[in-house]
Amino acid sequence: MSTTAFILIVFSALMHAFWNLLVKSSHHKTVFIWWMFAISGSMFNIYLLLRPEPFPVPDLKVLALALGGSVCFVLYHLFNGRSYRTGDLSIAYPLSQTSMLYVPIWGAFLLKESLSPVGAFGILLVLAGAYVVQLPSLGSADILRPFRNLGNQSVQFALAAGFIYSVGSILDKMGVMTYSPLYFTHLMVCCMFVLMTGNLIRPGYRGKVREEWQKSRWLILLSGPVMMSSFLSFRFGLQMAPVSYAVPVRQVSLLIAVLIGVLFLGERCGRIRFTACSLILAGVFLIRIG
Repeated sequence: MSTTAFILIVFSALMHAFWNLLVKSSHHKTVFIWWMFAISGSMFNIYLLLRPEPFPVPDLKVLALALGGSVCFVLYHLFNGRSYRTGDLSIAYPLSQTSMLYVPIWGAFLLKESLSPVGAFGILLVLAGAYVVQLPSLGSADILRPFRNLGNQSVQFALAAGFIYSVGSILDKMGVMTYSPLYFTHLMVCCMFVLMTGNLIRPGYRGKVREEWQKSRWLILLSGPVMMSSFLSFRFGLQMAPVSYAVPVRQVSLLIAVLIGVLFLGERCGRIRFTACSLILAGVFLIRIG
């Protein structure tokens, strides 16, 4: 992985953890995510209108990849929002990032990517960190607790988010390899916004769009550029790096999320979660050199 790709993906991880904090701090989380896309999409449209070159016409393959990836990422956001309702950020967020368990498999079979032994061991360390972060202690009585937590609804939604994200990542990689990352990101943001709007027109969300704006206006305005930075930096980095490495490297956002959860949100088990993040960072380092 090149240094430029590595820096872009790590920056994306920082922005990714930041906007997840904003979602966690919001009132109606699904509505807040819709507002994030409304703001970031508006910024994107204005930027593209000011660019001198014309919008390149996408073919049917690019449109299909953008739509498929959008469906996956919309589900990822919805599952994350459900998980954050009852779960700690420093547990729910790492579990929702378990996509790196599946991405190397998809990358090997669908994109013919290969892993070096050092890179593969780094991915295993990232997975170990994602497991340890769920432990209340390192005692023998708690070592199997993550498996017992599988009945917890917050854990279930977080794990579902991780799986569906892995599928979207592969479609994302295929898209940016055949079409400009800038314009592919724009297609995805537009598709995701339309899908989320379709979800919010249901009767259960009546009145909540205005209510969320009134309660979280400044968070919403901040979330737009943060999300846009995360989206664009990741896709430009993804264009330059194998997806089997890019997605695990982005998991440095786990450390950021745990730091935020423990230091700013008062969540417990800080020592264990920092240990887990040390494993994740060690894994990211091995992926970088492997």
